[in-house]
Amino acid sequence: MGYASARGGLASIIAAEELVRRERDHAPVPWVSTEQITGRFRLAVDRVMGEGGLYDEPTAAAAVRQAEGDTLEAAHLVRAHRSTLPRLAVSEPIDPDEMVVLRRIVPAMREPNGPQLLGRTTDYTGRLLEKPDGQPEAQPQEPRPGVERSEEQRRPRRFLEVLRKLDLVADQRLRDDPEPVDITRAAVRPPAARSAVLAAMARAETSGLVSLWYRSMLGPDNDIHEINLGELRHGRLPLRVRHPHTGNLVRMGEFRVTEAEAIENLDGADEDRSKLGVGYGLCFGHNERKAIAMANMDIANRRFGRTGPLEQLLLLTTDGLDSGGFLEHLKLPHYVTFRSIMDRKLALRAAAEADEKTDSRVADPVGEESR
Repeated sequence: MGYASARGGLASIIAAEELVRRERDHAPVPWVSTEQITGRFRLAVDRVMGEGGLYDEPTAAAAVRQAEGDTLEAAHLVRAHRSTLPRLAVSEPIDPDEMVVLRRIVPAMREPNGPQLLGRTTDYTGRLLEKPDGQPEAQPQEPRPGVERSEEQRRPRRFLEVLRKLDLVADQRLRDDPEPVDITRAAVRPPAARSAVLAAMARAETSGLVSLWYRSMLGPDNDIHEINLGELRHGRLPLRVRHPHTGNLVRMGEFRVTEAEAIENLDGADEDRSKLGVGYGLCFGHNERKAIAMANMDIANRRFGRTGPLEQLLLLTTDGLDSGGFLEHLKLPHYVTFRSIMDRKLALRAAAEADEKTDSRVADPVGEESR
């Protein structure tokens, strides 16, 4: 049976889009407001902001609603929207030590400088599925009064300071990367500066980055081993720009980030085995998986990125829009391409059948004609 290509039309595409809008926007259920999405699906909103590269909760919430909960599609919408916005100013570099900590855990030390702040987390609760029939009843009792935290407790000293005082941290600062690379303005390819790799990971698709991190530990690459999480923070940082007329710093607002510092036991032949290596991760919103994976991969990339494929993997394969877009494009018409493949297969088969007919003739005995 021969292969026959089919063709789609503009009317079909318009009808499909109309079907999406009708079922999504006019479903027989109450409308979900932007405030409901930011209030009840905050982690999804934070993830979309990070992968979309734009910190704006209402915009990310609107994208989640339009994408019907598909975070990758929502990130695509946000990044496309971001490309239409004017660049009015460039923010000033921020010292992460200015962070007002909402959550802070130090798994490597029981009693670090400053408090362990569990904050809003489900890390220690059982995974029991709740299936309420409706909205939960009113809170039966007054919420437990929170513990007042001082300014110093909200800006605790870093755990790494303890290790640095003990002279246990290797000095791995780079001198050839003074200005952060803006990967939104120029595509980066290996070899790239560390700031470019960190920026690519901060914007990477979370699951893709976590998958690459897990492969680096348990997969064939074996880039990561003996790593501890030094400190994990979630908090607010200020956003400042310089006034265009006075040149003074102006605080425009604040944004939430998640920050992670990973520690690895250096044991390479050319490394100082008496010291520890440190990896760093920081991303928009509350996304601890990405920050932890990022900090671990920062160490792995520093150690193995230039001698293996790791840097290329981090730069070119973790972006959700790139990988998801390539996958999605497979659903678009490929009639001509596949028709070409079919023609080649059929030509090969015809050639093979012709050869079989040629070989079926009775050959003369070898050397008979030469006698």
